[in-house]
Amino acid sequence: MSVSVEPTSVAPSRKHSAPANTGESAPAKTGETGEGQELRPHAEDAFADELAALAAHDDRPRPARWKLSPWAVATYLLGGTLPDGTVITPKYVGPRRIVEVAVTTLATDRALLLLGVPGTAKTWVSEHLAAAVSGDSTLLVQGTAGTPEEAIRYGWNYAQLLAHGPSRDALVPSPVMRAMAQGMTARVEELTRIPADVQDTLITILSEKTLPIPELGEEVQAVRGFNLIATANDRDRGVNDLSSALRRRFNTVVLPLPESPEAEVDIVSRRVEQIGRSLDLPAVPDGIDEIRRVVTVFRELRDGVTTDGRTKVKSPSGTLSTAEAISVVTNGLALAAHFGDGVLRAGDVAAGILGAVVRDPAADRVIWQEYLETVVRERDGWKDFYRACREVSA
Repeated sequence: MSVSVEPTSVAPSRKHSAPANTGESAPAKTGETGEGQELRPHAEDAFADELAALAAHDDRPRPARWKLSPWAVATYLLGGTLPDGTVITPKYVGPRRIVEVAVTTLATDRALLLLGVPGTAKTWVSEHLAAAVSGDSTLLVQGTAGTPEEAIRYGWNYAQLLAHGPSRDALVPSPVMRAMAQGMTARVEELTRIPADVQDTLITILSEKTLPIPELGEEVQAVRGFNLIATANDRDRGVNDLSSALRRRFNTVVLPLPESPEAEVDIVSRRVEQIGRSLDLPAVPDGIDEIRRVVTVFRELRDGVTTDGRTKVKSPSGTLSTAEAISVVTNGLALAAHFGDGVLRAGDVAAGILGAVVRDPAADRVIWQEYLETVVRERDGWKDFYRACREVSA
């Protein structure tokens, strides 16, 4: 016997409603009064206009319950220009084939595993894929060392359970169960941080496309359109390797670090600009030179060699990812806006770089000091950067 799951009966809708008896008005939906109402809108809200424009021009076949065709989903992620002149901004800067393989996987009955070192935009890509495919990126399980089995399968309303025993009303479906019942895309973030026995809860879901509920003698069967996107990396401490049985249920797509400095500068600039708009920070072009220097430092320390290939350098213990570069630049823009003249300068990013590089106070500090003296000090046009880094490193 199968059982359907109605999300409105177990959890409040994520859509806004007006507060009761407070005199406040409901938050405006995206597009009503512009940006700035929410600190971080969901992808389907922040880019609602682009998704609507793609849907209007999308005449290609769509898999069951998909909001867009695979071609339109790829265009949404990679960017492009529609026949009416609407510009679709790129959400992911990288090889097109990687996105095409990921989208194609979701169009089959295979789940998608986005794998890569920290900071390679796995979560970002996961969110935007779910938004474009299902129109809802919020069916999310956040993996941690304490994630219980109930977060993936289902839980119980214990007041109802004690009062009436196991019943439909007492059942609290997980995001994965809701996605199965509605034919939507679920997301599991940081899969390798979840304990191994909890990870394996997904095996039956992904292989049999069903979720048994033994307490009720029922099951939830996945309807067409259901799929799952998981993200994982093998560089963080506390990683739990996936069992071979579970890994076989996924098609794995590895997201690489940006191939060139120019691509990484472009990624950092775009993301910082998006974040900065919501925080009323100065425009990115005012600090493009500092962004380029932050990216250069991170890439050289990450790769163990300077960009000209002449000098080998030691790599610190941190990953120095693109995501960390975005964080350093965003923090620097905030410093420039609130405690400077609004223009991003070397002194605004120096402390952030130090914090990103020196994770191990003993070993990493020695590596950083050596890099400053042997590389940064001798580089033309970097004197201000050298002085700023020396000041915060003293």
